Amino acid sequence: MSDQHFETLAIHAGQPADAQTGAVVTPIYQVSTYKQDGVGGLRGGYEYSRSANPTRTALEQNLAALEGGTRGLAFASGLAAEDCLLRTVLAPGDHVVIPDDAYGGTFRLFAKVVERWGVAWSVADTSDVQAVRAAVRPETRLIWVETPSNPLLGITDIAALAGVARQAGVRLVVDNTFASPYLQQPLSLGADVVVHSTTKYMGGHSDVVGGALVTSDAALGEELAYHQNAMGAVAGPFDAWLVMRGIKTLAVRMDRHSENASRVAHLLSAHPKVTQVYYPGLPEHPGHEVAAKQMKAFGGMVSFRVEGGEEAAVAVCDRAKLFTLGESLGGVESLIEHPGRMTHASVAGSALEVPADLVRLSVGIEAADDLLADLSQALA
Repeated sequence: MSDQHFETLAIHAGQPADAQTGAVVTPIYQVSTYKQDGVGGLRGGYEYSRSANPTRTALEQNLAALEGGTRGLAFASGLAAEDCLLRTVLAPGDHVVIPDDAYGGTFRLFAKVVERWGVAWSVADTSDVQAVRAAVRPETRLIWVETPSNPLLGITDIAALAGVARQAGVRLVVDNTFASPYLQQPLSLGADVVVHSTTKYMGGHSDVVGGALVTSDAALGEELAYHQNAMGAVAGPFDAWLVMRGIKTLAVRMDRHSENASRVAHLLSAHPKVTQVYYPGLPEHPGHEVAAKQMKAFGGMVSFRVEGGEEAAVAVCDRAKLFTLGESLGGVESLIEHPGRMTHASVAGSALEVPADLVRLSVGIEAADDLLADLSQALA
């Protein structure tokens, strides 16, 4: 692990000035193939951009540095990263413990894709260490965690579950998308693999789709890299460049996201039409103490429930003006959505079904007073 601070690594790790031109920003190597100096004589190790590309290499080295890992891998989407991990470490007959509050796309991958080739899964409240321990079976190979979780902002004690995983001889995977490596570093707490949708806070500008895996296990890193190449869902050079551009301002953006979200959460907590607020920065949040222990700040995501049920929640989404109605999260602009009908429609009728009166906010970096005014009128 470098002795440089996060903010410095975010700007410089994996990105020295270009050797040929001195460009201070890594170039976009928009190229498919590379000249070889004789058969098998590769310049810099590059032969074909599915296998490796200099722009993607810079991003992957940067990701590894930010998460305190030794190997980073960049993919075409967060789900592509998840798929590569699952196909690398699982085989028919294996079992995975997943959260009872997981991203709808992750649930769909397990329930509609992975299950069809013989991998079993079951859900557990990952904030309850004993519940996870009880869910582990002899055939379990992974414990899968999101913290904070999507969309109910549940908090999992990563270090505690790392202990459960070690005792059971299984790997702990942590989806760190909501926190970003600026706020939380799961590998340092005992996780084996970190997953990101780099579409979100890492990119930060709602203009790129990508995913990542980071590990400190050298052997696992090699296996993942083999499957990344064999399966081919890699980040293209321009997408990799966009994520790197976003990462350079990750620290200052996450500070502002967290500050704004805290003010939003406190406004909602005092509002008579709001029945519950999910934000780990609130002292009454059941995971507040754990979040305070393992996170630098509490992030930019807030969810809440409203009086009047599903239709009232949908109406709040429709009345918002500054908060844009849309899926995804983590951009500089604030977004609002109805998870039950939008991002989490795939979990309807399952153990992961979300409350119908739930609204999810991705709080951006606009002036906080403007955001508070918009929510107040939407709830009026």
